[in-house]
Amino acid sequence: MRFLIRSLLALCLLAFLVIAAVFLIPAEKVAGVATQRFEQITGRNLTISGAVRPTFWPTLGVKTGPITIANASWSDAGPMITANGLEIGVDMSALWGGAVRITGIRADSPRIILERARDGRENWVFGGSNGGTAAAGMAGEGTPFTLDIAEISDGALSFTDHGTGQRVALTAVDATVSIPSFTGPAQVEMTAQMNGQAFAADLRLAEFAGFLEGKLGGVDVTLTTGGARVVFAGRGGWNPVAAAGDVTADLGDLSALSRLAGIARPALPDGLGAKSVSVAGNITLTDKASLHLRGGMVALDGNRLTVEADLTTAGARPKLSAQVGAGALNLAALSGGEGGGAGGGVKAEGWPTDQIDVSALGLMDAAVAVSADQIDLGVAKLGPTRIMATVDRARAVFELRQIAAYQGNVTGQFVVNGRGGLSVGGDLRLAGLAIQPLLTDLGGYDRLIGTTDMTLKFLGVGNSVDAIMRSLSGSGQVAFGKGELRGLDIAGMLRNLDPSYVGEGQKTIFDGITASFTMDGGVLQNDDLSLKAPYVTATGAGKVGLGARTIDYRLRPTALASTDGSGGVMVPLLVTGTWANPRFRLDLESLAKERLEEQAKELEARAKAEAKAAEAQAKAQLEAKAKEELGIERAEGESFEDAARRRAQEALEDEAARALRNLLGQP
Repeated sequence: MRFLIRSLLALCLLAFLVIAAVFLIPAEKVAGVATQRFEQITGRNLTISGAVRPTFWPTLGVKTGPITIANASWSDAGPMITANGLEIGVDMSALWGGAVRITGIRADSPRIILERARDGRENWVFGGSNGGTAAAGMAGEGTPFTLDIAEISDGALSFTDHGTGQRVALTAVDATVSIPSFTGPAQVEMTAQMNGQAFAADLRLAEFAGFLEGKLGGVDVTLTTGGARVVFAGRGGWNPVAAAGDVTADLGDLSALSRLAGIARPALPDGLGAKSVSVAGNITLTDKASLHLRGGMVALDGNRLTVEADLTTAGARPKLSAQVGAGALNLAALSGGEGGGAGGGVKAEGWPTDQIDVSALGLMDAAVAVSADQIDLGVAKLGPTRIMATVDRARAVFELRQIAAYQGNVTGQFVVNGRGGLSVGGDLRLAGLAIQPLLTDLGGYDRLIGTTDMTLKFLGVGNSVDAIMRSLSGSGQVAFGKGELRGLDIAGMLRNLDPSYVGEGQKTIFDGITASFTMDGGVLQNDDLSLKAPYVTATGAGKVGLGARTIDYRLRPTALASTDGSGGVMVPLLVTGTWANPRFRLDLESLAKERLEEQAKELEARAKAEAKAAEAQAKAQLEAKAKEELGIERAEGESFEDAARRRAQEALEDEAARALRNLLGQP
C-alpha cells in the first residue's frame, strides 16, 4: 500500500516538473530527471517510451507513452509494472500552496506483478537490501494528498508466493479510485476476472489515512460474482488483516464463488446448500485467521438456521464449533430420497441407487450442537431433536441426546464415516415408538399397528442406500405391546385351514410380540419370535432380506380351543416373496410330515412300553416258578438275581452241613 502511494507521488512529481518547465526545458529532459530520481529512491529502472507531452486543458498534467518499472533482481517474471500509457493531472495552485491535489490519473492496460521469494523477500518493498534509498521517515512520506479520480482500464494484477506456491491472478481489471480527503473517506470501484470468473467489488473507507497505515477503521465492502452477492459493513484493517461488522451474503449455489476461489464446487446435498446458501449476522475476522459469527441466520436451500459459530484455521484442517437451531429441517437427500410413499417403500423395485456424496465431511473438522423442532430424513421423520455432531477427518458421530419420533423417543449414537468410502453404523435405543407410521416411512409397510421398544446395533458399507442395505450387519431385540396385524386373520386361517384369510378387512389382534435378531450381509435372521393373542399363539423363525427386500418366514401359530390355552389347532404358516407382494400359505405338507413324525414317535413309545410290560410279566412268572420249585423268594429291595444267588448259597451251605453230620454219625 505504501509502495503504491510512493509511486503515485513520484509520478505526480514527474508531471509537476514537466508542466513547470514546459516553456524552459524540453519535456524529455525533465522526464529523464524524474526517472533518475525515481530509480534512486526505489532502486528500480523506470523506462518511459515515446514522447512525454504536457496538457493544459482541462487540467494541467502530463501524458506519457508506454512505461516499464523493473522487477526485483531475484525475480525472473519480467517487469514489475508495465502500462501502455499514463496520464496525470495536478492542481497547480494547490501545489504552490504546499498541498498535493491530484485531479486525475489514468493508466492504460497496466500489468502489475507482485511476488514473495522463498526467503520471504517481497518485490514491492524498496530500500535496504532491496535497493534504493527508500526508508521510513524519508522526505515526502506521509505527505497528505487528495485524488479526484484515478482510472485503470484493461489492467492485470498477479501475486505469487514462491514459498507456498500460492498464486492469485486478476485480469480484465477496470477500476476507479477517489480520495477526496486524505483524512476522510475514500472509494474504490472495480470489475475484474479471477480464475475465469468475473466479479465486481465496491470498497468504501471511512478514513483513508488510517487505512493507509493498516489501522482498523470504518469499511463497507460489496462483492458480486455470478448470482452471489456479499455485503460487509463494519471495521477493518490490513496490518494485520482483521475485520468486524455485519455481513449479508447471498452465495447462490456456490458455483461462482468456487470458480472465483479456484476450487471445485462442494457437492452439497439438497437441504444443505445444493441450490442456495445465504448468511447474515455479525462477523469477526481476527489477526489469527479465525472467523466468528454471532446472531447468524443461515439459509441452506429451504432450511433456515440460527447459528453461533467459530471457525479456526490452525492445524491440519479448519475446525468449526457451532450451536445451530432450526424449526423444520428437510434433509431427505441425505438418505438418497423418500423412503415410503407411492413411489417408494415396499412398492418400489429396490432401494435408491443414487450415489451418496459425503465428501463435504472432509472439508473441516467440527463440533456442532443441533436442535430442531422436526427433521425429515426422507426414510424417517423426527420430532423435537437435540444432537451433538462431531466431525474428525471425514468421520461424523451424531450423539442422539433427544429425538422424539413416532410418539416415542430415540437415543444412542449414529456414525457416518466418509474415510475411503462410506459406511454408516449405530447403537440405538427406541422406546414407545408407534410402529405403523415408522414402517410406513421406512418401507411403505402399514399393516403392523402397535408400539415397540427396540435395541439395535448395526453397520452398513456402501455409497448408496441400496449398497448399505445389502451389507447391513448387527443385532437387536424388539418387543411390541398390544396391537394388530392387518391383512391377515391367523385364527380364521387355522380354524378353517383356508389361506384366503388375507386381504382387506382381515386382521389379527395380539397382546404382545417379542423377538431377537441378527443381521449379516443385508439379511436379518430371527429364530425366537413369540406372539400372544386372545385366540392364537405363535412362534416363528426365518429370514428377511433387508437389501433384496424379500421375506422367507415360517410361523407356527396355534388357534386356541379354550381360554386356558389347551387344545387347539396348529398349522404352520409360510410367508414368502417380496415386501411388495408377500405370499401366505398354510404348510399342510409340513404339518402332515410333523404328524407322521409324531405318530412314529408314539408308535415307537408304545412298542417300547409293550415290550417293557411283556418283559416285566415274564420276569414275574419266572420269579413265581422259582419260588414254587426252588424256594427262591426276594427280600424287600432285593433283585431276583440277588435272591437266586442267596438261595443257591443257602442250599449249598445246607448240603454241606448235612454231609458233615453224616460223616460224624450224627442224625
